[in-house]
Amino acid sequence: MVVRRRSKTRKLRGRTRTMGWGSIGQHRKSGSRGGTGAAGLGKHKWTWTIKYAPDWYGKRGFTPRRSTAGYEQKAINVGDLAEIVGKLRSEGKAAVEDNMVVVDLSAEGIHKLLGEGRINVPVKVIVAEASESAIRKVEEAGGKVILLEGVVRFENG
Repeated sequence: MVVRRRSKTRKLRGRTRTMGWGSIGQHRKSGSRGGTGAAGLGKHKWTWTIKYAPDWYGKRGFTPRRSTAGYEQKAINVGDLAEIVGKLRSEGKAAVEDNMVVVDLSAEGIHKLLGEGRINVPVKVIVAEASESAIRKVEEAGGKVILLEGVVRFENG
């Protein structure tokens, strides 16, 4: 077999539009590729799919029945609560009931009271949820925690 000295592409460059494939659009449109885009990946391009895109078909993993992805629960610590109570007292905005400062965290958009920090002021806290350590620390300071009933936990779902 004779070795071609110049490639066909080099030889035909500049001479013709069709590069030797005829004048009626042969080797020009998407029909020569078997379709545009992802056409034929399950049919005539199946071997290509198996080799280069084996994960193209099928499902993997699962979607949980009730996702909490966009839900952010706002929480506050007992130590931060003590600072808020001091600030409310100094500004004169604190409501007092039975010698306890009343703080409604649910009205402020806070869902949960956590137990980090210290509190030494008797406080009546109204909140949807609270940890055991937070309730214990508030009660040791002479206050009480009122948990709200029937609060919707997940707002998006």
